[in-house]
Amino acid sequence: MMATPSSRTVRPRVTLKSSTPSPIVLALLIFLAIFCAFPVTATTESSAGPSIRLFFSPNGGGTEAIISEIRHARSEVLVQAYSFTSAPIAKALLDARKRGVKVTVILDKSQRKANYSAADFLRNSGIATYIDGKHAIAHNKIMIIDRECVITGSFNFTKAAEEKNAENILVIRGNPDLTAKYIGNFDWHLRHSDVYRGRGE
Repeated sequence: MMATPSSRTVRPRVTLKSSTPSPIVLALLIFLAIFCAFPVTATTESSAGPSIRLFFSPNGGGTEAIISEIRHARSEVLVQAYSFTSAPIAKALLDARKRGVKVTVILDKSQRKANYSAADFLRNSGIATYIDGKHAIAHNKIMIIDRECVITGSFNFTKAAEEKNAENILVIRGNPDLTAKYIGNFDWHLRHSDVYRGRGE
């Protein structure tokens, strides 16, 4: 039996239309592709938080780190040292003074008679130099730069500390409470120190 036209099954025709993403969707897809392509690096401290750099010797770059900080000094460098024989550091302090930076140095009493001390060089260069003789040993090794940066550690300001000894240096920024304590300690030692007038005084 032949099917009549009225009995034929009519199947609906499905038409697929291509859709173009809207500009907003397209921009979002591009952003996500770029974002996922680059890793996100985590950091343990914010840009406004404390910054601490650490150096070890021998030959760990401690002298250059100290010189670099002195070169960036704008107004003031305070120094406490037990032994001071490093010519590069002494020269950096002199250069800072020539730029108008106020430099004040407190040394141990052993520097009055040491054969290779920077005390005379500093004094003769017009840098305010003092001797702290109120203690068995004035053993601090500290610099305070612009009342913002503290350099401290076991590192004497000597060539041997850089090239031969096992030493450490911390360069600390962004910690005003700690810096204030170091400044207070420096001022206390300065009050009982004597002006250095030359070797053998």
